[in-house]
Amino acid sequence: MGGRVVPVEGEPIEGGTVLLRDGKIAAVEGPGFAVPSGVTVVDATGKWVLPGFIDAHAHAGVHEEAQGWAGQDTNERTSPNTAHVRALDAINPADEGFRDAIAGGVLAVNVNPGSANPIGGQTAAIKCWGRTVDEMVLREPAGLKSALGENPKRVYGERNETPSTRLGTAAVIRGAFVAAQNYQAKLAASAASEDSSADSSVVERDLKLEALSRVLRREIPWRQHCHRADDIATAMRMAREFGYDLVIDHGTEAYLLADQIAAAQIPVIIGPLFTSRSKVELRNRSLANPGRLAAAGVTIAITTDHPVVPIHFLIYQATLAVKEGLDPVTALRAVTINPARIIGVDARIGSLSVGKDADLVIWSGDPLDVMSRAERAFVDGREIYRYDYDLREGVFAAH
Repeated sequence: MGGRVVPVEGEPIEGGTVLLRDGKIAAVEGPGFAVPSGVTVVDATGKWVLPGFIDAHAHAGVHEEAQGWAGQDTNERTSPNTAHVRALDAINPADEGFRDAIAGGVLAVNVNPGSANPIGGQTAAIKCWGRTVDEMVLREPAGLKSALGENPKRVYGERNETPSTRLGTAAVIRGAFVAAQNYQAKLAASAASEDSSADSSVVERDLKLEALSRVLRREIPWRQHCHRADDIATAMRMAREFGYDLVIDHGTEAYLLADQIAAAQIPVIIGPLFTSRSKVELRNRSLANPGRLAAAGVTIAITTDHPVVPIHFLIYQATLAVKEGLDPVTALRAVTINPARIIGVDARIGSLSVGKDADLVIWSGDPLDVMSRAERAFVDGREIYRYDYDLREGVFAAH
């Protein structure tokens, strides 16, 4: 109590109080709030209190820190279509990246498979704290990863396999969706035959087609890795053809089509922003791009693509985007409620609202100030992290 409470969905409260009870947020009140007797009081005077940050596109747990090939489970590079693989099955909660995330105020992450394949697999939205990934899960699957552009073209082109071009990559994706449409039609026909007591043949399960069918039914979004404007246009074209919910991941040149993206209400998870122009499709990378997209009415989230950029630098990317024109309020939304909505977990996290999970961070000051520090972090109402100024390091609770 007593700090500057930034609910995100609502105006900041000076001298506010956030009441936590049974792992949930029970109240968000101003300075006149009477704290119930018997509760533990944390004095946040002079501090900022915010919801935990969220990185909507990262590889924490599947691309483990300092583990080399043994900890590299990002890409199943054995087929252009691996829709059936699940990031959940490779996430290691012991990955040091999760502790880095918490130290940087990031309490949740959407873990994506990589972008080597045109269709890479199913994502998982998880909290950054837990003994097993099963107890960390917020939503699974939270999307289906796909890639356009240089990555699949390079990976399979080097093998002289399909796809070796952009048109081949699009063809692989289209073919997979047509197969999923046919699969759904067979299931519907089989169900109709059973209802009419006519002879019916059993449709064998196909895990790839089941995953793609979830996208077609709009149960999960299509997470489209694309940088260049022409690849973004292809992503939008295919979304119109098959009628699924599209999320643009990276979106380096999305600002060139910002009006079209805004009109179609397609969110963009932009980043990573702290990288060199390491390939052709990154030639227009700029810290000004988040501000350009937001100004055009596009809903944005900011990503580190960890470990491409270390996940605890998430808020620093937002800070420098503000320096280059992004509104500060939008910057905080881009690491809280916007990513929560994009990955479908906004009913639980993303803002300090009554009924949501008690996942919050106490900062020494404005988190958009690079000198501010995440001092204490709470997940489900339990303090899991505290920065020790004497030791000059963070101290974590036991699992």
